[in-house]
Parts: sequence; C-alpha cells; structure tokens
Amino acid sequence: MNIDEYRSAGRLDGRCLCGAVEIVVDGPHVAAVGACHCAMCRRWSGVMQAGFEADAGAVTVTGEVARYRSSSFAERAFCPRCGSHLWFRDIGDDTAYEFLPGIFAAAHDFPLISEIYIDRAPSYARLAGEHRRATRADYESRKPFVEGDDP
Repeated sequence: MNIDEYRSAGRLDGRCLCGAVEIVVDGPHVAAVGACHCAMCRRWSGVMQAGFEADAGAVTVTGEVARYRSSSFAERAFCPRCGSHLWFRDIGDDTAYEFLPGIFAAAHDFPLISEIYIDRAPSYARLAGEHRRATRADYESRKPFVEGDDP
C-alpha cells in the first residue's frame, strides 16, 4: 500500500460539534486514514486516534482553538467550547496537520490504510481488514524521537 495512491487535492469542510471552529482543507491531503492505539491517543480519544494528513498551506481554521502540548514533539488541538478534538500536529511542523476524520463529512468514505501500536489495542477496538500494521516496537524503531508508550 503506497500512501501516494491516496493523495488528493479537493476541498473538505469540517467543524467541531458546536460549530465554533470551522476548518477548510482546500488543497493537498491524503484521502485515507491511519489509526493509533498508543496510550496517549487512547486517553485523548477514549478509544484510539484516527487521522488523515493535510498540507498546512491547504488549511484554513476559523474560530478559537485550544492547544495542548502532549509530548516533547507534538500538540493536540481542540475546541475550547465543546471539547471536540481537531488535530494532532508535530510542534514546529509547518507542513502538515493530522485531522480527525469525524469532523469532516467528506472523510466518511476514506479507507483505513494503516494502524500502529496494534499490540496496545484493547479487545473492543481491534480493527479488521487489509491495511499496514505495526507494533509498538516496529513503530518506535522507525521513529527514534518517540519517547515510548505506557503499558
């Protein structure tokens, strides 16, 4: 599975639960989803994090956004009014956002193409289907800046 197969340049309109934050992606993005079962993502989302990538230059955000630095290398953003989770982003990365697909109606049909920390997935959140999978050890061996995951 090559991620380039899923690169797209259409427009996506998204919003938080209360509508106070609106996000428009109008340009390059990946029309496919990756899932993460690490401890931080499970705590943040309640289950797992799913996301798709969009180039920063294609993104327009309106409304107040709160940011939380969840690690030494990344932030998570949410609506301070309703609490909807909006994105995960590497700090200092002006090239990409990882948006939660549920805030974009058009992302409904994006396929799942990858899943990481599969050895940390709870029984109720195991994902079926054909997609790339990586354990904690697999993922962290390729991302040496990741500090490790809780048991």
